Amino acid sequence: MTRTSFLTRFAVAFATAVVLALSASNPALAAEKLIDKVHFLIPGGAGGGWDGTARGTGEALTKSGIVGSASYENMSGGGGGKAIGFLIENAASNHGTLMVNSTPIIIRSLTKRFPHNFRDLTMIAGTIGDYQAIITGKDSPYKNFSDVVAAYKKDPRKVSVGGGSVPGSLDHLSIAMAFQAAGADPTKVKYIAYDAGGKLNAAILSGEVAAGSTGFSEAVGLAKAGEMRILAVTSPERVPAFKDAPTLKEQGYDVTFVNWRGFFAAPGLPEDKANLYRKALAAMYPTPEWKAVRDRNGWVDIHNSGKDFVDFLENQEKVIKTLMQQLGFLK
Repeated sequence: MTRTSFLTRFAVAFATAVVLALSASNPALAAEKLIDKVHFLIPGGAGGGWDGTARGTGEALTKSGIVGSASYENMSGGGGGKAIGFLIENAASNHGTLMVNSTPIIIRSLTKRFPHNFRDLTMIAGTIGDYQAIITGKDSPYKNFSDVVAAYKKDPRKVSVGGGSVPGSLDHLSIAMAFQAAGADPTKVKYIAYDAGGKLNAAILSGEVAAGSTGFSEAVGLAKAGEMRILAVTSPERVPAFKDAPTLKEQGYDVTFVNWRGFFAAPGLPEDKANLYRKALAAMYPTPEWKAVRDRNGWVDIHNSGKDFVDFLENQEKVIKTLMQQLGFLK
């Protein structure tokens, strides 16, 4: 090999190494920066599904360089109603804010618990699906959901199930579906509400409730750490993020359900700003940073943006209304 060819190959290799190193240390080189900063409004407390979705999305957006920086604000109250009201009432000063929400924004409006619904906001995009999980403490006598059902049928008064949101919420709805599939009256199940996942987990570990209904992504970390036992998941098949967790279907209960989560902005947001948010979220999906966050939480991609998101929500409204009527939650 001549000295010239060696130097040429060395120069190419060195340049490639520099580019790779800079890409790793400076995410902005790995993806186009579209937005300087985003403020995430979270309608529930720390440790809940909304909290995890907002922070996980912010992590992927900033680490990939699509967004320069992200900030977070937890605003609990009214099953998410406080944050929705705040965003509507302070719309003009919140054009830099994205609020995370999910199926409860439909449930709470159907039950007339909210004076508002999703149509009162600027709909940005649906981003993920999160299965529901039925969990209990590591020292619980329950090894699977069938054990809970057996105890309930023996004495319903001694079996209470907690959830990280208000009565009539998604956590309540999903556990009612499971008990209905087991032949129990879903309206008679003793449901105790807590403010987000952190307080629910404390109640389960202390034995205050027999089991809990929560998002799979909220349960998986504790299950891996050996603090919680996942009795059942509402997925059609076991979730790769934690394959030890059995599904309801494999235990003989024909229930599958996935909770969508997505982002909303203030009403009256200029269309160019709304489209920039949509573009940023769409650009996030191919990045390795997003894949790491998604797989860690056991989420599935459910991406529908703009008009597709509106159509999706309107269809969900019909589906959820029918389900709630079947369960006796709505007349």
